[in-house]
Amino acid sequence: MGENLKKLTARSVKWNAIDRLSSQALYAVTGIVLARLLTPTDFGLVGAVLIFQAFASLLVDSGFSYALLQRKQPSRLDYSSVLWFNLGIATLLYVALYFCAPLIADCFQHDQRLIPLSRAMFLSMILNASAIVQVNQLTKRMHVRPIAVANIVSLSVGGALGIIMAVKGYGAWAIVGQALANSGVKSLWLWATSHWWPAMKMSWTALRGYFSVGSGMMMTSFLNTLFLNIFSFFIGNQSGMARLGYYTQADKWSKMGITSLSQTLTSSFIPPLSAVQDDPERFRRLCAKMNRATAYILFPAMIGLIIMATPIFHLLFGAKWDLSIALFQLLLTRGIFLVLSGLCVNYLLALGRSRAIFTLEVVRDGLALAALGATLPYLSLSTPTDAVAGIRIMVNAQILAAVIGWIVTLIFTCRATAASPWAFCRDYLPYLIITAVISPLLIYLGTLALHPIILLLLQSSSGALLYLLVNHLLHSRIQSDLLSYLRGRL
Repeated sequence: MGENLKKLTARSVKWNAIDRLSSQALYAVTGIVLARLLTPTDFGLVGAVLIFQAFASLLVDSGFSYALLQRKQPSRLDYSSVLWFNLGIATLLYVALYFCAPLIADCFQHDQRLIPLSRAMFLSMILNASAIVQVNQLTKRMHVRPIAVANIVSLSVGGALGIIMAVKGYGAWAIVGQALANSGVKSLWLWATSHWWPAMKMSWTALRGYFSVGSGMMMTSFLNTLFLNIFSFFIGNQSGMARLGYYTQADKWSKMGITSLSQTLTSSFIPPLSAVQDDPERFRRLCAKMNRATAYILFPAMIGLIIMATPIFHLLFGAKWDLSIALFQLLLTRGIFLVLSGLCVNYLLALGRSRAIFTLEVVRDGLALAALGATLPYLSLSTPTDAVAGIRIMVNAQILAAVIGWIVTLIFTCRATAASPWAFCRDYLPYLIITAVISPLLIYLGTLALHPIILLLLQSSSGALLYLLVNHLLHSRIQSDLLSYLRGRL
């Protein structure tokens, strides 16, 4: 069983990686083209709408997808009940938000352009709700390939539509069209290829059975979503759509790495962890290996992006989005601690500790709220050389809150798994130290007066080769396993 689980996990990680890399590549290409064609105000308008959509989408799922992942053997009735419930909630929320669209505009300096934009964008909630169960089933079986294909196809169609609309001068509507096409095509593809059809009934008894874990995770996700979007709300409310556009771009591009890594870990790690949840010693060993695997990827990826932020932005966008660069670097720094906290939450979720997860989310979000409250008076601050100075102050405070939140999460997780905080840190430290040793060279290379593409190639290739070499000399087991898998040995 152990070897089979290892193969399934490895295959799941592989297809998750393919999914994330290909999806992010398509997303990046579309984003680059749209960023060159559209204005900061266009992105600010859509960013304002997405704040409300994030909460509505969260309520649609109601946390049941997490509960389905945690449950060992959900039945067809369980899956069907969750599907019909999700669709019903999505429809009700859309109707409510349709009539609340004028109030949304009032929150952002009475910008009437937000009314039709939001009414169109919110349709994607219903489309997304129709495919939640299919994604959950495939993830549960560690059969990630169909999800990856669906994402690639939908992003290709949506990206093409968005670019065409932007070229034809539709402005912010190009992003809305892209989002609707993504959701619609993905849902249709999964329904056509998943070979699963729901029972034509819904069981409230089945839903109640998932409520304990689901409600806790929903509240946790609600708080997490609240404090991921509350910054955009206040920036748009106090500073206007253009500055919100700069923040939205920095946030979007930083999340491409952060969210992709977190989602890959969640979908790849929770099923094998859940399978050994009744074996404490094996569970701890698996956690240790997952800690090392995460650190091996996380630190060089995030710190490398921070160092290469300026040539990346200049290559992709020219000087148009320079005000987003410093925000991008700060958000990546915060993202390191968010990923580490999310990894710990995965362990708690696999153990079914939804109350602990909710408590931790309250603590982390309380810290974020305190940091926001302390910096709110400075949010609209700008200088002749830095129009987003106030936003930078706010993000710096959020980094401090994320560090403290990770420490608290680590303590809770160590108690639940009977491991020591030092054991977790010992798993992380080698890869952080190796990255720190290599970083000064990459920083020096960044000072050379070279074309952005040459500079990026020089920094990335030098960093990757040195990282692989040092890990090889130190006999890194994680790197050895990864390279062996890539050569087909697993």
